[in-house]
Amino acid sequence: MMGERVGYAPGVFDLFHVGHLNILRRAREHCDRLIAGVCSDELVVRLKGRPPVVPLAERLEIVRSVRYVDGTFVALVNDKIEAWRQLGFDVIFKGDDWLGTDVWTSLETELTKIGVDVVYFPYTAHTSSTLLRDALRVLAPRDPSGPEILSPAAEVSARRSLPD
Repeated sequence: MMGERVGYAPGVFDLFHVGHLNILRRAREHCDRLIAGVCSDELVVRLKGRPPVVPLAERLEIVRSVRYVDGTFVALVNDKIEAWRQLGFDVIFKGDDWLGTDVWTSLETELTKIGVDVVYFPYTAHTSSTLLRDALRVLAPRDPSGPEILSPAAEVSARRSLPD
């Protein structure tokens, strides 16, 4: 009998949405146990140049609560080979928006050498954390001189622009 197939689904998982859920659901179909790698807040700043909207502890709680996820791992560095050393996964999952990029083409070569499969899933084009963040920015413009709090007028205006 073969051992269990362990999968790894890395991501930021900020502003959790259906695209995240789709990747985790589909990933779980390809392994016996699924570990979701959640980037630390500091890593997100290094990778994206801005902090996540939702802090790490809350992102972990959300991802841990998804029924397809068997465990979580806090990624402190953007090194999938290091994650493999720590977790020993057999397959890694990523959105196909990364397919063919220099970074993932190179990473696929390295992962194949150590026996890890790479599986890409269709990117959910109509929903992304970036799109959600941009929509929030339009609905709640920042006052650069103060904290990110809406004035009563801006709050009413934002509510009126939301669909019923």
